[in-house]
Amino acid sequence: MKKQLQARSTVFATLLILLGFTGQFANAADDVQPRILVSGEGSVDIAPDMAVLMLSVSREAPTAREALTANSAAMSKVLEAMTGLGIDKRDLQTASFDIQPRYTYPNRQSSGQAEPPKLVGYIVRNSLSVRVRDISKVGEVLDTSVTLGVNEGGSIQFTNDDPSAAITQARVKAMEAALAKARTLADAAGVDLGDILEISEQNFNPRPAPMMARGLMAADSAESVPVAAGENSYRVTVNVSLAITQ
Repeated sequence: MKKQLQARSTVFATLLILLGFTGQFANAADDVQPRILVSGEGSVDIAPDMAVLMLSVSREAPTAREALTANSAAMSKVLEAMTGLGIDKRDLQTASFDIQPRYTYPNRQSSGQAEPPKLVGYIVRNSLSVRVRDISKVGEVLDTSVTLGVNEGGSIQFTNDDPSAAITQARVKAMEAALAKARTLADAAGVDLGDILEISEQNFNPRPAPMMARGLMAADSAESVPVAAGENSYRVTVNVSLAITQ
């Protein structure tokens, strides 16, 4: 009899707990406010006022010391030329540096055994990041750097020193587009819009465009390399949650 009473007490307590949770879930459901979720996008196109170039010097020699000496001599000339073209030292930065051995892999001998790789030299590669704040000098910088020893292309990015104003304009456009979409949907549904409950955003900046190494190596004419800067597009997407009333 005692065990039966204990079992009944346990079941009763469990039912009370479940009813309590059910009541909480019911209250939570009652607290959910009808809302509408919309997104909007805004973009602003502006001309770039700065270019970031990646210039690489690669030299190969039988020994690492010889390759490093040749590479350093070429890169020193490039750095000196950059300052001569009006590039400030703060806009010159070594982006990467590496020394790699180079091997040859002989064919299999008649016995079928492969010969071990043979070390034939070393390659030293030094990459320089250059910020060109005068867009009109980009072609001249490329031409001069190739003439003085740059023999590998990296990337070129036309950007803006301070794009905050353009991003702000894009943000305003995105918000206006989202609210206009919300009003259209609310009118179609026959409801009224209430307060804004939540806002989030994402912004997208222009990406660098790749330069092919063969393009740089072919730039051996006296003319400056032709460069088209175009425009940068700054885009912002906002997600907005608004309460609706009926």
